[in-house]
Amino acid sequence: MEFRQLGRSGLKVPALSFGTGTFGGTTEFFSKWGQTGVDEAKKLLDVCFEAGVNFFDTADVYSTGDSEKVLGQALGTDRDKALISTKTTFPMGDGPNDKGSSRHHLVTACEASLKRLGTDYIDVYFMHGFDALTPVEETLRALDDLITAGKIRYIGCSNFSGWHVMKSLAASEKYGLARYVAYQGYYSLVGRDYEWELMPLGLDQGLGLMVWSPLGWGRLTGKVRRDQPLPEGRLKQGGDAGGPEVDDEYLYDVVDVLDEVAKEVDKTVPQVALNWLLQRPSVANIVIGARNEKQLKDNLGAVGWNLTSEQVTRLEDVSRRHPTYPYWHQMQFAERNPAPVNW
Repeated sequence: MEFRQLGRSGLKVPALSFGTGTFGGTTEFFSKWGQTGVDEAKKLLDVCFEAGVNFFDTADVYSTGDSEKVLGQALGTDRDKALISTKTTFPMGDGPNDKGSSRHHLVTACEASLKRLGTDYIDVYFMHGFDALTPVEETLRALDDLITAGKIRYIGCSNFSGWHVMKSLAASEKYGLARYVAYQGYYSLVGRDYEWELMPLGLDQGLGLMVWSPLGWGRLTGKVRRDQPLPEGRLKQGGDAGGPEVDDEYLYDVVDVLDEVAKEVDKTVPQVALNWLLQRPSVANIVIGARNEKQLKDNLGAVGWNLTSEQVTRLEDVSRRHPTYPYWHQMQFAERNPAPVNW
């Protein structure tokens, strides 16, 4: 397993981490992702450790804390072998302070996550979304204090706009507070919006990207195809709720090229889609998910080889979308305003 630097931190993380959104499955929304219990979770973690994957990602909102509980119980005495990232910001109760990134909520949420995970520290703690009602200085000071207390080791942000990230980084520099070292964001062959603002920002400011939903919200598993009904599984059950919209014909065009490339390299469609991401600028880690051992082992097959530059170009060409303003205008001045993608 290849290990990569997480942003400008000194932490090395495997190129793949295992996302545990399928653990628990005790709420209506997350039951469509999976309902993995402790016994099955232990088997999946063993597969990960055997492959060199020791990084596990969760969030307090996943099945209202049950994902964290299952992960903690499944790890057991293997906690010291593992890296754990979890997240907070979204509602965890009905009270006015049971959400957001205030000092009050962050301290409470961190303590609750530690208890559910059965650990006394979190390796990477993410703000799951941007809270515009709380000053960024308050959020960062609270996180800095949690680091000083030894309860978290590194911090990151997820689903922020570019200016949210930059405002936070500027506040960290101004006040001498802990700095976000990672950005966890959606990025896939059928969702390349990340490239226009967040990728250049990450490269400029040294934020490593942890990719979530690298298979386009389940659309790049190889099971969704032109002129075929949806197979049994998450998408058919309505598991794409809350996800990005993707035009059907665009999706089928991308899958057609994925099919071609997969045959050329004797790999599966998801393995090719994941390998393409591993070669993208700023990517430090890809969070892979799986409902069972078969899916997990297939996803783990995305490492240890590389697509050719010609194959990468074909995938880029079929998945490229015309950018929104101001990025289409900046293309006219690309020699002085370069982007890390092939315009």
